[in-house]
This record gives sequence, C-alpha cells and structure tokens, in this order.
Amino acid sequence: MASLRALPPAARSGPGGAAVRRRVGAAGFTLVELLVTVTIISVLAAVLVPTVQKLRLRTKSSVIMGDFRTFAAAFDTYAQENGAWPAEAAAGAMPTGMADRLNGTAWLRPTPMGGRYNWDNNQLHFGTRYRAAIAISATASSPLPLDVNQLLDLDRRGDDGNLLNGSFRIGSSLNPLFVIQP
Repeated sequence: MASLRALPPAARSGPGGAAVRRRVGAAGFTLVELLVTVTIISVLAAVLVPTVQKLRLRTKSSVIMGDFRTFAAAFDTYAQENGAWPAEAAAGAMPTGMADRLNGTAWLRPTPMGGRYNWDNNQLHFGTRYRAAIAISATASSPLPLDVNQLLDLDRRGDDGNLLNGSFRIGSSLNPLFVIQP
C-alpha cells in the first residue's frame, strides 16, 4: 500500500479538497470509554442484585406458604375422617396414613429455604403445646440455615407479621412452625 506522501496532492485530499489524515492506533476504545462502560455496568449490577435477591426470597416464601396450606388441608381432612390427627413422624418422613394425601406434594423434598417438612402432633414449643402443626426442621441431608428476612417474609405473606403469635411462628430450636390447631 502506498503512503499518502507518494500520492499526488489531488489524491491526498478528500471530498471538498480537505486533506485526509490517518490516526495512528485508532482501532479500539480509549481508556475513558472503557471506564465509562465499566461504571455503567457496575451501577446496573448494584441496582439489580438486591432486586433479584428480594424476588428470590418472595418466591421461596410463596412456595412454602402454599405448601403449608396444602399440607394443612390434607391433615385436617385426615383428622375429620379419622377423628384424630396422624401419629408423630420424623422430619422428612411421611406420617402414617398420609401417603395417599401427600403423594405428589413437596412433603418428601427439601423446602425452598432448606430443611424438611415435619409433622408435629401434640408437641411442646416454648412452653405451649400444639395439637397439630407443621414445622420445618433441619436433617442430616438438608440443613436449615436461619434467615430472619425469610422468616419475616413468610409471616407477612401468610399471617400477622409477628413471629411470636398467629398461625406462622417460631417453634422450638427456632424452627419455622405452621400451627393447624393450637
């Protein structure tokens, strides 16, 4: 390729007779352009991350409260048909007589917040005995990390917003507890 100096003056000028100049190293972005781009992406990430975390928390809470209501209806139907609540079962285990009612539900799977659903029949929690309740308990295969924001969101979605009373509350070992019958 010939240099511009080797070309006649008419060939070195652009439209309207303006001289054509080539910038050395013009292919790429300047440091300022890169910094502006990185700053914009950082601001967007700072705004989006908390929003996504809140949405995940709300989704988990909605799923858990839906599970609690489904399970409560199944246990209540069992009690009406049999005149008593099912016997106590270990966390994550299917209570006796509930297999036909709870199959196809999330009873045997870990909850969205960790831990497993646990049937509490006639159990004592912080000095109060509940005849029928569903707890979320930690197991060896599914630990239950305590997330106060998750618990408060659950209580706001399904109850009175107070973790010390109402249908949804904190049970023994600080496990979430959904009371069906006090």
